[in-house]
Amino acid sequence: MIVCIAEKPSVARDIAHVLGANTQHDGYLEGNGYQVTWTFGHLCELKEPHEYTPLWKSWSLSQLPMIPPRFGIKLKADKGVEKQFNIIASLMSKADEIINCGDAGQEGELIQRWVMQKALAKCPVKRLWISSLTEEAIREGFQTLKDQQEYQSLYEAGLMRAIGDWLLGMNATRLYTQKYAYGKHQVLSVGRVQTPTLALIVNRQKEIENFVPRQSWVLSTLYRDVKFSAIQRDEEAEAEEAAEIAEAAKQGKTLKSKGPIYRLMEYTTEQEGKDTLEAIKNNPFSVLSVTKKKGFETPPRLYDLTSLQVDCNKKFGFSADQTLNLIQSLYEKKVATYPRVDTTFLPDDVYPKCPQIMNGLFLTKNTGTQPYAEIVKTLGGKPLKKSKKIFDNSKVTDHHAIIPTGVSPQNLTEMEWKVFDLIARAFIAAFYPDCQFETTTVIGEVKKGETDAVLFRVNGKVITDEGWKVVFKKMETEEKEDVENEGEKTSLPVFQKGESGPHIPSLTDKWTTPPKPYTEATLLRAMETAGKMVEDEELRDALKENGIGRPSTRAAIIETLFRRHYIRKERKSLWATPTGVELIEIIHEELLKSAELTGLWEKKLRMIERKEYQAQTFLEELKQMVTGIVTAVMNDNNPRQISVSVEPVKTKKGNKK
Repeated sequence: MIVCIAEKPSVARDIAHVLGANTQHDGYLEGNGYQVTWTFGHLCELKEPHEYTPLWKSWSLSQLPMIPPRFGIKLKADKGVEKQFNIIASLMSKADEIINCGDAGQEGELIQRWVMQKALAKCPVKRLWISSLTEEAIREGFQTLKDQQEYQSLYEAGLMRAIGDWLLGMNATRLYTQKYAYGKHQVLSVGRVQTPTLALIVNRQKEIENFVPRQSWVLSTLYRDVKFSAIQRDEEAEAEEAAEIAEAAKQGKTLKSKGPIYRLMEYTTEQEGKDTLEAIKNNPFSVLSVTKKKGFETPPRLYDLTSLQVDCNKKFGFSADQTLNLIQSLYEKKVATYPRVDTTFLPDDVYPKCPQIMNGLFLTKNTGTQPYAEIVKTLGGKPLKKSKKIFDNSKVTDHHAIIPTGVSPQNLTEMEWKVFDLIARAFIAAFYPDCQFETTTVIGEVKKGETDAVLFRVNGKVITDEGWKVVFKKMETEEKEDVENEGEKTSLPVFQKGESGPHIPSLTDKWTTPPKPYTEATLLRAMETAGKMVEDEELRDALKENGIGRPSTRAAIIETLFRRHYIRKERKSLWATPTGVELIEIIHEELLKSAELTGLWEKKLRMIERKEYQAQTFLEELKQMVTGIVTAVMNDNNPRQISVSVEPVKTKKGNKK
């Protein structure tokens, strides 16, 4: 008999249906030579400190650091868990072969391996690895089963993550609670990922609180009903460009200069601005140059989990946790592929399946209409384009970007539909042509004296071919964004080089603004890039390697900070509570609160997964780090004590936690 073990009952039923195991038993399905059973998430977990030695039962500084000589696992203390585990263990004891059908990722591998270890399974184990739950994907997966040993490094990475969280969380929480907590029942929770995440919010909050606004004055002028802004040559930027060109030349490469680089002119005193205005107001405005450039904008990337969470927070106000639950539901309903991914690319072998997926979207109905019929129809009659920006085997490891499966959605909730709609439109847009536009830059001048002049500039942008943008045109949220960005896209009247005429200058004051507080969207991006906020997608890809947390765990980390009263939410903004601020202030060990340093540990976990780093080396480094932190805090003579906030904390949708 072959025993298949899935991560939850619904997935087990899908697999059993494909295998023909249709006879229902208590805790499993059977038929056609298969028994298909399931866990429900983690049945096993690492042992508690007191289960290693009674000395660790009470919280005492003298017993730190707690470093077990060998880590062990146990069943969760739950009657339902015990009952299901006994069924699994009984099936495995008689099995000829086991097929691990857990979620195809680090966490899924760990969950099932621990169950098999606890059940003392002895027979050979194969691994099912699929990216969607459609019948076709399951059948293909069973035709290409791998030996479980091929996923040993994935398991080791998951195990080291769990051990790292245990070592740091157990030791640091007891350490800081015993050393700094006010009152017997106060607990100061410190974690490997939650603490640097909290530090990001606290540090941003302090930047906002300590921000000192700076005033400047900006000169503009109205010529032919168009507002021009005063500019000046940016010598620093030009010097940087010259250095880049020189460095490229040394390497045998040729870079061209972009020509003069300008920036907005800002006067540091109002009087200086007024003097300039007086000097130019009676002199004519002359157009020096009119430059037109054609440009293009490629379709937005396909979704990984973080970018989907970011967009759902921006567009719909969904929390990261809500979005994860919604996309997980879409995956289980077979309409979207595996969600816990951190790549926006597809492998080449998905390309032949894309026309079929597109046809499924064409037929998709929502409230009696076919929302994608027209935009899919436009792509018909010719092969879908195959771009390196979409299909790149080198950018895909275990899983590809989140895309529709081609199965028509049925019985989706309103929130599920919103998430599906984003994924569907991103997939369709990926095969559309680029958006084409033309930018016009007009530079003029007004004489200030015999030999001096003030330069002015205005930019206009006109879309000449909407390309992929038509895919999003009818989305309400996109229409709102178009209104907000209208100034960028307004066309300019026709200007001729050499023309001149009267103008109306004006001077306005401008204040620097503080950085914005984190929202869940911007915090997710910061976690993904270890605190470095970047817009460039390629640079962001490079920084993902050092991100803190996994795509699948970041939502839970944010929820944990809410639950522990370390952060609160005002509308979309995240703020640290007094307890959260005090905790970060009292932690001096950078390893505990630096997103960048924590990101380096995350990078090593990914290297373990790729067999580029030894798990044992990582474990030894963890032990040394924990020992060093304990020693440093023990030697701290700071008498400060922290009280934990207990007031209700607002989270998503105004709920109380």
